[in-house]
Amino acid sequence: MAKFTLFGSHDPARIAEAESVVVIGLGRFGSSLALELMESGTEVLGIDGDEDIVQAHNGLLTHVVRADSTKEETLRQLSVSEFSSAVVAIGGDIQANILTASLLLKLGIPNIWAKAVSDPHGEILQQLGVSHVVYPEKDMGKRVAHLVRGVMQDYIEIGENFALVKTTPPREIIGVPLGKTRIRPNHGVTVTAFNRDGVWSYTTLETVIAATDIILIAGESKRVEAFSRLI
Repeated sequence: MAKFTLFGSHDPARIAEAESVVVIGLGRFGSSLALELMESGTEVLGIDGDEDIVQAHNGLLTHVVRADSTKEETLRQLSVSEFSSAVVAIGGDIQANILTASLLLKLGIPNIWAKAVSDPHGEILQQLGVSHVVYPEKDMGKRVAHLVRGVMQDYIEIGENFALVKTTPPREIIGVPLGKTRIRPNHGVTVTAFNRDGVWSYTTLETVIAATDIILIAGESKRVEAFSRLI
């Protein structure tokens, strides 16, 4: 008989019936993700093997469990197999991460996300069949590197060579309707939105950007970074 300690007033099986996610591993990444899901209205079953971590999340998540996620019997007793989405956020123990992911695949969960701490780790997860492999530390490192090099306020890499950047507008587009600035042919980027007085709005060809605005630009990574450096 699997052993685990339950916290929360709901039956995990009932949680699984609603729009919900099971998050396994409540370290910095898993905790942040689970709390953000709760904030957005998603019910969350959190699982971690550390009693102190579980106690710290008691009352913050719909249901939190102290349990060993590498035991198939435990996952079945917690009705994990009934969830449509699961996140393996274990980072400190690669073996536990991989074994947990393999068990979730065995249980037939259709939407599995798993944290990888290195490229080889990620390759193993992909070979197992995990469709969504994320690299939180690696991605954050790349993101901060872009911010450090330029004057960008935020940088989000969308794909292999495409990014969204939040930055201040260069002089050449201030006070001129965007349709007359020739930004795309000259710089290879598109101004997709702007923030004025704390309110974001979509841009049009008639939009006139002010010096105090914040703009959101999209395009190839090197081009948006170069554009953000224009004065």
